[in-house]
Amino acid sequence: MLSVQGLAWRSDFMNAIRTFFRAHNYLEVDTPLRLPTLLPESQLIPFPSADWWLQTSPELCMKRLLARGCSHIFQICHCFRQEERGRLHSNEFTMLEWYRAPGCYTDLMIDCEELLLFLAETLAHLPGLCKEHILSWQGHTVNLNPPWKRMSVNEAFRHYAKISAEEALARHCFDEVLVTEIEPHLGFERPLFLYDYPLKLGSLARKSVTNPNVAERFELYIAGIELANGFSELNDPLEQRKRFLHEIAQINSAGRESLMPELFLEDLAQMPPSAGIALGIDRLFMLSTEKKNIAEAVTFPINAL
Repeated sequence: MLSVQGLAWRSDFMNAIRTFFRAHNYLEVDTPLRLPTLLPESQLIPFPSADWWLQTSPELCMKRLLARGCSHIFQICHCFRQEERGRLHSNEFTMLEWYRAPGCYTDLMIDCEELLLFLAETLAHLPGLCKEHILSWQGHTVNLNPPWKRMSVNEAFRHYAKISAEEALARHCFDEVLVTEIEPHLGFERPLFLYDYPLKLGSLARKSVTNPNVAERFELYIAGIELANGFSELNDPLEQRKRFLHEIAQINSAGRESLMPELFLEDLAQMPPSAGIALGIDRLFMLSTEKKNIAEAVTFPINAL
């Protein structure tokens, strides 16, 4: 739970993020928290709200805005996911999400580098940041100066895991291996982009033009903590419907319900080539203020309610 000083720091943090995006000609948007239909993602369990749902991310609405002519947009909002509890998780959390059209996932990587450099320079009064572009957290010192490290998923599995990414997928233990054997090594000297995830793990991402087995998707890591998930956006409504059918089947097999987001698919045909990313505000603020866990970085953690 934040002190009065912590509340002031968090306010500074939010203002700095908005200043960065406005300086880069991004439009701040505000979309609904409650939706009648969500994007079918079998790994996420949403909270019901009467006969609608609380959003797990603002992605659905923000992509519809891209389809209607927006090009560079961002949003800071609350999102809700069941079974998201722990040192780095909360059922309700604050998300920063931004989209650029035209754009691809490598453009987002540059955005991340520039954003964190700006925050380090602007918020040097926070305990974990300094103007020399260093982030300090729990005894770790991370150099934020670009270029940041980039490592493919296949390379990471070869280097750190006991089995390959393909074997992990076949054994249905990809996430377990990633979390226990790979993540503890990522992003300590410099932030690291883990990129080119298996296509099966990028249901909303565009297929790589150089390797049809992977999606143009990455996750950003600092000090072993995953901070952001970004990708080049799939804008083919037929292919997206096919992937959604697979996700809906997975959701139904788990005893849950999901509907096809028809209005989203209608708009998707008009969405230009673009890229989008979701970054966990609470985690980044936790790192920037030398807090040990999410509960210390938010105004009211669950155990204080």
